[in-house]
Amino acid sequence: MSADVRPIAESELPDWLRTVNTGFLTTAAVTDSDVAQRAKYNDLARTVGAFDSDSGRCVASFRSFAQQLTVPGGASVPASAVSNVVVLPTHRRQGLLSRMMAGELAAAKARGDVLSTLISAEYPIYGRYGYGHATSVSEWEIDVPRTGLDRRLAAPVDGGRIDLVDAAEVRRIGPELHERLRARTHGAVNRDGRWWNLATGLEEISYRPYKEKFFAVYRTAAGEVAGLAAYGADDHWTDAKLPQNTVQVSDLLAVTPQAERALWQFLCSIDWVTKVRTGYRAPDDLVAQLLPDPRSARTVTTADFLWVRLLDVVRALGARTYAVPGVLVLEVADAAGLADGRYRLDAGTGACERTGEPADLGLDVAVLGSLYLGDESAVRLAALGRVTEHRPGAVALADAVFRTARRPWCPDVF
Repeated sequence: MSADVRPIAESELPDWLRTVNTGFLTTAAVTDSDVAQRAKYNDLARTVGAFDSDSGRCVASFRSFAQQLTVPGGASVPASAVSNVVVLPTHRRQGLLSRMMAGELAAAKARGDVLSTLISAEYPIYGRYGYGHATSVSEWEIDVPRTGLDRRLAAPVDGGRIDLVDAAEVRRIGPELHERLRARTHGAVNRDGRWWNLATGLEEISYRPYKEKFFAVYRTAAGEVAGLAAYGADDHWTDAKLPQNTVQVSDLLAVTPQAERALWQFLCSIDWVTKVRTGYRAPDDLVAQLLPDPRSARTVTTADFLWVRLLDVVRALGARTYAVPGVLVLEVADAAGLADGRYRLDAGTGACERTGEPADLGLDVAVLGSLYLGDESAVRLAALGRVTEHRPGAVALADAVFRTARRPWCPDVF
């Protein structure tokens, strides 16, 4: 079979969206409301479809959009975020994803994006395009009766307070709070207005109806907003007429440890609740250690999350900070020819430039993507054969240079 891969026209949005819905197994139907939303928010120049040459139907989909990614040290770099990637089962193994990805990465580099990001539904797909697994997530289930917390004491102990607010208040205070969190959380990405509209029910997608949430805000003793939790609950009672409800946290933002502690204490103090599901958190999140008995928080999920593909190594490495000084010369291999070359990184000054000096380390661009946000260990990658040491001690230095004290975290699926 042959297919025409190109940006879609607005009239082709219904067909393109049907492909997205089919690929993600949500629904075969496409509503006028969903099409109108896509027309409003999608950049059609970056909304790509593959159209079967015989039937003219859209058989593969791909979309990218502008994004800001926080890197170690707090700087924000321009990224091209990839989403809505589908190849229908009838047209797999025909190179359609490779064609769409090649076009996107070349365009992103030409636009001046430092890197590309995505959330991978399946692990093996994107490494061959130069993406590296850059952040992970964990989720805990808290057995509330075992925490050791006194559920009668829901108020913060630091003089702050918890208030329940409505969706309109969340749309008012949430964006500024999130930006404060993003500025100090490497791996976090920006949220646009549509994100907040969908998260609070102002807009919704037909196949994913909005479920009413509760919103709790933590304010300091001075009245400053420092934390926000969004959550829902099921309705489960035992045969003995005892409530055993589970709270599911969909979002929890805290810019101070005090706010984080207060919100988890509040969630574990709600009447009728015996379990709290934390939602996806950083793997080194404080939640378990904030409880008198950390064993009451059972890890239920640990998985890869954000993947990063470097396009401009000089700007990418020059944007972040490093834990220790040192000079490394990296020989980066990139089969696509977008980021290959030899680079000299001075971690003391943060300067990075192309160089002709002998290489200290050899690695693929996907491996560099895994190291970039500080989550992966160069020593581990060398043991796996993914980093080659040309100068003795270079792997250990790279491990010290790239690693961060706290692990990166991306709170958002996109």
